[in-house]
Amino acid sequence: MSSIINSDWTDPECPVARTLDLVGDRWSLLVVRDAMDGARSFTEFQRRTGIARNVLTDRLRKLTAHGLLAQRTASSGRRQEYVLTEVGRDLFPVILTLRQWGERHAFAPGETHSTLVDQHGTPVPEIAPASADGTLLDTDTTHVRKAP
Repeated sequence: MSSIINSDWTDPECPVARTLDLVGDRWSLLVVRDAMDGARSFTEFQRRTGIARNVLTDRLRKLTAHGLLAQRTASSGRRQEYVLTEVGRDLFPVILTLRQWGERHAFAPGETHSTLVDQHGTPVPEIAPASADGTLLDTDTTHVRKAP
């Protein structure tokens, strides 16, 4: 997908702000999460999230318009379904990072929660950003270089 043209960017030069303008509301990310987990139909997204129909309609349109989801005819031929595009699939590390942050900080010790596992049933290991030489990165070892 090429650059998305939008004259209403919150902060036109910041990739974080632009991303949040596209998917920063809770419903968009939950729709993407559920699409990653196999949801395809309007009814499935609504059942899994509890989102109001009008809000879900708006989010599906927005995610489709920005190339994160694509609509196609279901194998039954009777309805439309939504599938992640490569652009949408590229959000997997974002969803994973949010999940892992939530596992560490959004639950009381010992409180049960869902677990993301790989194809062998093994919990997905913690991800941690690293520099080219393998050094772990954090807010003390990185900075933003502003656009010229």
